[in-house]
Amino acid sequence: MIISLKVISALLSYPSAELQEARDELTAAVKQDKLLNAETADGLIRLINHFADGDIFDLQEVFVSMFDRTGSLNLNLFEHVHGDSRDRGPAMVDLLETYRAAGFEPHTTELPDNIPVLLEFLAMRPVAEAQEVLADAAHILEVLKTRLSRRESIYASAFAALLHIADTVPDQEIVAELLAVKEDDPDDLEALDEVWEEAEVTFGPDPNAGCPQVRDILANMDIPRNAPPEAAQ
Repeated sequence: MIISLKVISALLSYPSAELQEARDELTAAVKQDKLLNAETADGLIRLINHFADGDIFDLQEVFVSMFDRTGSLNLNLFEHVHGDSRDRGPAMVDLLETYRAAGFEPHTTELPDNIPVLLEFLAMRPVAEAQEVLADAAHILEVLKTRLSRRESIYASAFAALLHIADTVPDQEIVAELLAVKEDDPDDLEALDEVWEEAEVTFGPDPNAGCPQVRDILANMDIPRNAPPEAAQ
């Protein structure tokens, strides 16, 4: 088991009293995971302590505002890729079948492409396979980390850890294109409508790279409509 992915999955889920009470177990798990370096481990421990010491209602309010009401920070991967297009449904079905083929049946109300759900799955897979899937998603992870850092959100440390585990460097030109898309303010309904009309984004320039079990799913992902022509080559 890749224990760090289990921990990050929990930290990116809706805050609960159980999460707050698990400080010692989560901290010990982070310290023993060899895939993390000192910097990323410290970042996760700060996030763990943030939950343990915070007011549960405040934590939940921040989570909903940050991830549920802010489209540019949505934790459902295909939301960034396909938006509300018809392609999202088949991609979701394919991902769910990938889970089931590996003996993983999500018991949650979240969609299959939810990042914590994906991390639960990857935590049970071989390290090389998990790293390849995260590497394919590195562009999205980098964008989420950057946007959270701009907001001075402690959640950025979770995505920094995922990028470290992926052991890859995202294509900075593609990341820059994605970051150029206007972010939404959950309290500005007019601006929110504009953001949801923005282009879809991509996991990476090479859909044939990465984990064979997820390769066909990633192959359905498109270059952003506002990306320069060379990005599609």
